[in-house]
Amino acid sequence: MSMDFAPPKYVQVMRAIQERIESGEYGPGDMLPSETQLVRELGVGRTTVVRALQTLAMQGWIEREHGRGSFVKGRPESAVERVRPSQTTTEQGESADAVVEAGRVPAPRHVARLLGAAEETPVIMRRRVARQADVISAVETFWVPLEHAIGTDLGKTQPLRSGIRQHLQAVKHLRFDHITERVTARPPTEDEAELLGSSNPVLGVLATVHDPVGNVLMVVSLALPGSLHVLEDVFKVS
Repeated sequence: MSMDFAPPKYVQVMRAIQERIESGEYGPGDMLPSETQLVRELGVGRTTVVRALQTLAMQGWIEREHGRGSFVKGRPESAVERVRPSQTTTEQGESADAVVEAGRVPAPRHVARLLGAAEETPVIMRRRVARQADVISAVETFWVPLEHAIGTDLGKTQPLRSGIRQHLQAVKHLRFDHITERVTARPPTEDEAELLGSSNPVLGVLATVHDPVGNVLMVVSLALPGSLHVLEDVFKVS
């Protein structure tokens, strides 16, 4: 088995755009090619391009203007470049076939503990898959307390046009402040293994999303097949 792990497709797209910005091919203020142009040029899906652009905007490389496009800001002043799986997962929209399950369920023990609730307290669970080409590259599960989910579309299997964060902010006026994220190597759950078509170990990301005073707004769990993912970080040496 090859030990050369390719980064996720959206990270590859990000790097391609970052290299063009750093080389001067795309200068500050320039408009990036449209999503359709990037899809054709880079040979990836629209969801991959959108996720890459959303992450570049969060990191400060570009600015996205609704109805106009994406514009170059330049290399961020901070040399720290982090692609946090749980953050990008809450930001991205959903493709038509992404959501595999959604509705009210009893909170699993570990989720209830993170939410500060009693075991089997009802929550809204939303599970979806991400794909690279025709291969499922991640299983993403969200647990949201009823008080935050009632009145939203999180319990429906129809795809959201915006990210979960944007949806909760628009409908429930929630404020996202910080995310606590833990990464481990673990076996997939039965549900994850069935969706992935494999019981091989995964990189498991378990995250809690907090408001400004520290309350947990939701719990996010990601199962990332080890054969498809590498988590990379770049940071300044002081």
